[in-house]
Amino acid sequence: MDLLQTFIAVADSGGFTKAAEAVNRTQSAVSQQIKRLEEELGRELFHRQGRAVRLSAHGETLLPYARRILHAHEEAFSALAQPDMTGLVRLGAPDDYAAYFLPGILTRFAGAFPRVQVEVRCDPSSVLLGALARGEVDLVVSSCSSSSDTGRVIAYEPVVWVTSAGHLAHEQTPVPLAVFQHGCLFRHWGTNALSAVRREYRIAYSSPSINGIQAAVSAGLAVAPIGVHSMPPGSRVLTEAEGFPMLPTASIVLHRNSESNSEVVDCLAEHVAEGFRGPSLTDAPPDAQPQTIGCCAHP
Repeated sequence: MDLLQTFIAVADSGGFTKAAEAVNRTQSAVSQQIKRLEEELGRELFHRQGRAVRLSAHGETLLPYARRILHAHEEAFSALAQPDMTGLVRLGAPDDYAAYFLPGILTRFAGAFPRVQVEVRCDPSSVLLGALARGEVDLVVSSCSSSSDTGRVIAYEPVVWVTSAGHLAHEQTPVPLAVFQHGCLFRHWGTNALSAVRREYRIAYSSPSINGIQAAVSAGLAVAPIGVHSMPPGSRVLTEAEGFPMLPTASIVLHRNSESNSEVVDCLAEHVAEGFRGPSLTDAPPDAQPQTIGCCAHP
């Protein structure tokens, strides 16, 4: 388990130094653990490039297995250590996160703590953060423009321009946009970016739900600035060469009600944090610095 945990830390961070901090070991100890794992498997797991490393083909193969093994190990330990844990946890998340990430998170949590009841509330981030302040929920996942003073950053998500791969909405003038409603961070980033390069646009579709935005994109009716995990099937990312400026990266933040001090909330918080680590997200921001203009990626 220790070797796999270290392997995942190196894969996620892209280097031994950050991985050492994540697993609370020295850099040399991390290097030795990776070397030992490679020797046991008889395969090279990383390509070294100075201080940076990247997964080899064998490493890419191992990574999803390693994650599943660690998840199963944690669930088994939790089930045996605290099989009788009971209680209620109230979790809030925007509908795109709820649809994409929560099924796996809740399945794993239910397997580890079958007697704990979880209530899920799906609303825009601003609504959920208000509910958190009033004590109506215990945990809230939201997107922010930068690190948050009121929550824990659990991942970073690239925000991209998407269009239907089979249509030409992106070539229209003005460009038709499908966006979240007013107050949305992604909408603000997208319209500001187009204005900065003096590209004409019009708001063709405005929706509080990711489903409405995805439908407009899939039908070839509009272009949308959305998180990379929300790209609908049959869509593609637009580039700067096509006249769509690069957008910032959003911080995914886990907020907690300061009055919710219970073991069941602790456990769900850790499951949520782990569940937001995946191939479409990163655990460190890119070189491009996000703008600090607010804290809601959804209206």
